[in-house]
Formats: sequence, structure tokens, C-alpha cells
Amino acid sequence: MARTAASRRRRPRGDDRISALSDDLLYLVLRRLDIRTAVGTAVLSRRWACLRRELPVLDFSVDAMLPPRYHRWVQLHDQVGKASFQYDMTQVSRELMPNIRRYEHRAMRALTRSVETFLDAAASAVRRRKISRLRLEFFVTPTPSTACMNQLIAEAIDACGVDDLHVVAKPIFWRRGVHNFASHGLCKEPSASRLQSLKLGGCVLPPLHEYGALTTLILKDIPESTPEAAYEGVFTLCQQLQVLHLISCGCSGGAIFVDAPMSKIRELVVDECRFRRLRLRALPNLESLASLGPRVFLESASFPRLRKFNLTCSHGMTMRGFREYLKKNLKIDHESLLEYMPDITHLVLRISGPDRWIVPSRSLSTLLPNLRRCLIADVPSSWDVSWARLLIEKAPALEVLHIHIATCIEEPGDEIRWKPTIRRHHHLEEFIMVGYEGTGRQIYLVNFVMRVCTALRRVSIFKNGHARNKGHWDWELVTQQHSWTDEEKDSTLMHIMDGVSLSVDPVQLAFG
Repeated sequence: MARTAASRRRRPRGDDRISALSDDLLYLVLRRLDIRTAVGTAVLSRRWACLRRELPVLDFSVDAMLPPRYHRWVQLHDQVGKASFQYDMTQVSRELMPNIRRYEHRAMRALTRSVETFLDAAASAVRRRKISRLRLEFFVTPTPSTACMNQLIAEAIDACGVDDLHVVAKPIFWRRGVHNFASHGLCKEPSASRLQSLKLGGCVLPPLHEYGALTTLILKDIPESTPEAAYEGVFTLCQQLQVLHLISCGCSGGAIFVDAPMSKIRELVVDECRFRRLRLRALPNLESLASLGPRVFLESASFPRLRKFNLTCSHGMTMRGFREYLKKNLKIDHESLLEYMPDITHLVLRISGPDRWIVPSRSLSTLLPNLRRCLIADVPSSWDVSWARLLIEKAPALEVLHIHIATCIEEPGDEIRWKPTIRRHHHLEEFIMVGYEGTGRQIYLVNFVMRVCTALRRVSIFKNGHARNKGHWDWELVTQQHSWTDEEKDSTLMHIMDGVSLSVDPVQLAFG
């Protein structure tokens, strides 16, 4: 042991290669660390502590403060009550919940200390630090943590000139809670702020009309106590806003009315919000609209720039009495569904329900004269999928049509009675159906496409697969190869080619 210790003392010390790196390289290392690890680097040397204070991006996340054991306790709690898992329910209150809460409070104390350290350093600094982005994620707990988080937000906006701010407040496990900002709102001088992008989650909606540089706003889990006027004010008073996403937001009233002729909003996403409906009367710069969950209604033609539309919704109930009532009374014709959007070029329809609720319109007008690409997805296999013929007839410029059929256990529903048509479609080049089961209505639709589309170049039929989103207004079809027997191919070809005249340029058929 003595010889070993002596040899260690005689061993020459190696160079500190990390300290030999340039500041730019060390900044790259620090930017890839979570806040807990980044704070820990301060013990390496004074240089590391100084570098951490100069980073233009700050990330304070309570998740980074939670140990792996916390997540194991949460997983254990999720297993309680399942048939394959035996656990004494009294131990839930005696052991599980106290352990989960203890780790959450420890994590919040650690996060609060980190925030306080930053604020103390900022207060004593000779020159103000510039921050481009701040991400703050924390549990909703009583003061002083709330006051500390609000102070950090105000300091970042007022003194550090942050232009990208993410604030996500999470309720502690199995409890409800939202974060309240200080009486002055996010900061003390909103009119002088440089804030351009803001994401708020689990917070009471603060006044935003004075943030003149704000162009992107994402609101998530805003509480149901929020009045309609607060949302309407975002549309009408935030005059520089261009991108607005409302995700899982609540509202104290029934409907929100938007009449904002001066608005510059060009992208609007309404995703699984807990208000009944959103009625749009005027958004003249709107280019892309996604209605995911609750219906977004267009009540006028004051959307001259709208080009992309995503409608994702499900209607109906499986309870016997209610199902029969809705089956008879819940009928929406496709013209009212796509009203006031004649200039859209990209359309995504993800519609479903136990019974088909979309019906043909009696109008003979051209509904979508500029539509080029269309996806119809998640259509239950019990529906008469031939309703897609409506879009082919109402969209004379359509070039690409993709259809995804989702397998369900319901019995086939009522069929649409179509009248013979002599119309021809001269622009559709690609038709793909995924989820093909060879039912009569599926065969009818493919045969209709083959008969009336004169520019058709590619037709693909896949038995397995799904449609995957690429953002809100684009997609890709993910298919699984299926080995068709010669008998299946011959039978399918015989049905889909029935009555199809041979053209000079044959259609490329693919089976998968």
C-alpha cells in the first residue's frame, strides 16, 4: 500500500485537456446538458462557473431534478388496480403517495435553489446577461416557489431581453393546480419587451396585448375558468401575432367568436380544446387551419388566403339508445363541412365514429376548385367509403387522393345510393387505398376512380398500413407488405376494371 501511494505521488500530473478547449467548444458541451448537470459543472473550476452564466439559453426543468426512483414509484402506482397486479390499497396512501410527493417536493426545492442562484448572480453582475431562450418547467406548489418562478420570468423578459419563452406548470401527482403570475403579469414592462415566441402550459392566461413583438403563441392546458373574452382578445389585440396554437385549453363559456379583420394570424391550430366550438368570422391572413377535436366553424368568406385545412373529428356514441338517436339525427353534408374554403389546396380529413355521419350534398356546384392533394384517414371499415366520390366530383383539379380505412368490429352501415355519372375527371394522377378488405363499397370506389379519371397514372391497394402525420397539413402512408395470391389479384382486377376502357397510357397498378 505504501509503495502504491508513493508511486501515485511520483506520477506526473497530466494536462487538463478540457480546460484547454476554447470557450466556444465548452459552450457547445454546456448547451447539451440538463440544468442539474450544468449547475454541477461549477465545481470543476471558476472558468466553468463563469461559462455557465454566459450561456444564451437557459433550461430549468423540474424533470431533470427527479431521480429514476420517482418514476418507478409512479409506474408502480399506475399498476395498482390491474387484475394481474396485487397490491394492498392501504399501502397506496401509506407508502406510494408519500414517496411520490416527497420526491416532487425535493425536486422543487432543488429547482428553486438553482433559480435563486441565477437571480442572485444576475443581481450582482456588473453587466446584464443576454438570454435568447428560457425554458422553465416546474410543479405547481405554494409560495415561495411560485414567487421565485415569477421573478425569474420577469427578470428574463425585462432585464435579459429573452425572445423565446417556454413556461410549463405541471400539477403535482394526482392533484389539480394552475400557475398564477404576479399581479403585473409576465413582466413589469411588456411594451419594451423583445418577446417573439411564447408557450404557456398550465397557467392562468395573463394579459398579452402589450407585447408588440410577439409573433408565435402556444397555449396549452389553460384552465376552464378562462373567459371567452380572454381568447377573443388574443385574436383581436395581439396585432403582430402570426402563429397561434390552442392545445387542451378550457373556457368558461360555450363558444368563442373571432372577428379580427386586422389580425395577421396565418396559422391556427385548435387541438382537443374543452370548449364547445370556435366560430371564425374574419381572419383575412389565415393560410393554414387545423381543427382537431372540437369543430371550428367558418361563418363567412373572409378567409381569402386559406390554403391548408385539417379536420380531425369523431361523432357518435356506442350506447344503444343514444346511438340510434344520433344515427338518425346527426347528419352533416360535405358541403357545409367544407364551406367558405374554395381556395384550399391541401386537405386532411380524419373522421370517424360508430356510424357514418357525413352525407352527400344535393348541390351541383364545384365546392373545392383549387384542391390538389387530399388525405381521408381513419375511416371505419363499417362505413360506406364510397362517400369519397363526393370529393372527386367537387374537386376538379385534384391530383393526389389517399384513403386510409381503419378496421373495426361494427357491422356494415347503410350504403349511399349513387346516380350514374357521365362526368370525367382530368387531373387525378395518384390514388392509394390503405386498409383494403375487398368489400363491395371499397371495390365500387376503386372502380369509379378507374372509370372516370382520365389522367390516372398510379393506383395502389394495400391491405395493411396507416397514415402518419408530417406536421398538421402533410402526411405519409406507412404500409406493410402483404403477399397477394394470384387468385386474389385476378379477382380484384376483374372487379375494379369492370367497365374501364383501355387507354393509350396504361395505369400502373400495385398490390401490397
